[in-house]
Amino acid sequence: SENNIEIYEFIVLGLTRNPELQGVLFVIFLFIYLVAFLGNMLIVVAHHYVFLLALAIMDIICTTSIIPKMLWPTLTSEKIISYGGCMSQLFFFTWSLGAEMVLFTTMAYDCYVAICFPLHYSTIMNRHMCVALLSIVVAIAVTNSWVHTGLILKLTSCGPNTIDHFFCEIPPLLALSCSPVRVNEMMVYVADIILAIDDFILTFISYGFIIAAILKICTAEGKKKAFSTCSSHLIVVSLYYSPLIYTYICPSTSYTFNKDKVVAAVYTIVTPTLNPIVYSFQNKEMQVGIKK
Repeated sequence: SENNIEIYEFIVLGLTRNPELQGVLFVIFLFIYLVAFLGNMLIVVAHHYVFLLALAIMDIICTTSIIPKMLWPTLTSEKIISYGGCMSQLFFFTWSLGAEMVLFTTMAYDCYVAICFPLHYSTIMNRHMCVALLSIVVAIAVTNSWVHTGLILKLTSCGPNTIDHFFCEIPPLLALSCSPVRVNEMMVYVADIILAIDDFILTFISYGFIIAAILKICTAEGKKKAFSTCSSHLIVVSLYYSPLIYTYICPSTSYTFNKDKVVAAVYTIVTPTLNPIVYSFQNKEMQVGIKK
């Protein structure tokens, strides 16, 4: 089309246009980012559980690809992000997002083996199995990210380059396109079903078996400890999957920016901050590792 224009940069409006809130939001999100970054770095340094290490690295990538760039305009009023920077942000965000969803299922399976087959755990979850599972996680995540980023790169724009969001996410980018986005939306639905819904179901099936095994534990203390671990994981999983499924199951035409910014903040900022608290800081092994 003759109206197609070449986009070299985007204007990212951020969480709010109210200048009075900019300073407050800067302090809040800087604090959240520091908690998320330092908390996850502590896991990397002090923990030897390979899946938790992987989750911490993914959380660091997710928050670092979004929050620093989101904070910069509140200091400088410069809301511009280059086209390449936007696509890079999209790639790393979708990569960490996809990896975390598959990893949550892997961690649920690991917990299932540990509680349901404790005597065979070291045999089943050996080094080769852990490497194979992590390789699958990375392969699925990279494939998912390349597909979505590649499809976005093929879109053309006819008008505004203003993203009404706080980072380069798929729905607001699709809303800017003047070329058909049916294939993009179809692939988002496919990813939503395969990664979000299927992983969510598999995670809860694993925990169904785990809870059944816990109920057979004789001691009250043993049951309490096991239920505490399960409930923490299920809370994080629910916080992570619910907004994701909601955001990506909606077509771009029905995307409501102000409401969905808040929803996106839950799985991009809040959950990565909660992960180290839920999974590690309540864990005695982690506390010993931090002291060392």
